[in-house]
Amino acid sequence: MATLEEFRKYGQELEAKLRLQSYPLALKLLKSDSDIPKGAYRPLRDSGYHLSLCQAYERSRREGTKIAMLKEDNWCFEPVVGYGLGEPPEYFMEGHNRYPHDVETLEAGRNYAEQFPRLEAGKYVGVVSAPLNSADFEPDIIVIYCNSEQLNLLLLAREFKDGYNLPCALSSHAACVYAVIPAIKSGNCQVAVPCRGDRWSAAAESDEMIFSVPIEKLDDLIEGLRHVETTGSRLPHARRVQPEYELGESYRKIAEMMGYLDEDE
Repeated sequence: MATLEEFRKYGQELEAKLRLQSYPLALKLLKSDSDIPKGAYRPLRDSGYHLSLCQAYERSRREGTKIAMLKEDNWCFEPVVGYGLGEPPEYFMEGHNRYPHDVETLEAGRNYAEQFPRLEAGKYVGVVSAPLNSADFEPDIIVIYCNSEQLNLLLLAREFKDGYNLPCALSSHAACVYAVIPAIKSGNCQVAVPCRGDRWSAAAESDEMIFSVPIEKLDDLIEGLRHVETTGSRLPHARRVQPEYELGESYRKIAEMMGYLDEDE
């Protein structure tokens, strides 16, 4: 696994190759108060107010602030449940969080609660976030806010090693949970959609998506990103709308094998 200095250089490389509008985030789950990195900002202790986790991530990715969020620092309950900082009440598990505001029936709300990604309650006390390019701790996962074109490059890079598709559980809610917890539990990359809270309260842009990579997969992702750059998949990239544009060699060959193009075309 990479060293801290190599992680920071990876952060700079991701920013440059993807032309990101905010820093890739380094996240570390905290098992105890003693794991909190020195100098980390604590919202309740240091400012006397709570933050939602998406707001903490926004400050880290846009302002470069290192922020530790423990249970008492949180405003929105969803990451408290998802990150295992507390047991979900029966009221949540019965479906009342979504019903009747967002779903038709209490059963639909219960379905949402049952599928909600969660870590074991009590295993962690919080999470710390910081830009990858300056993190002074070994992260568990890297979270990248990106647009769809940048996401396409990240997916290309992820596929470089094994070629498999990326199965994801997408939700309209709790982006801070869906971007992180499935990846932590599975060890695989994850794509998530910024939720209403992320957009309305933490300034996520309308064209942003989220790509997350467990730290064990970061070396492979960087290797893949470097490779696809050599084959023309990079930013910026020219755009054109041209009939019968030049096909890649394998595209041409397969089209000829299927009989709808011939060598003279």
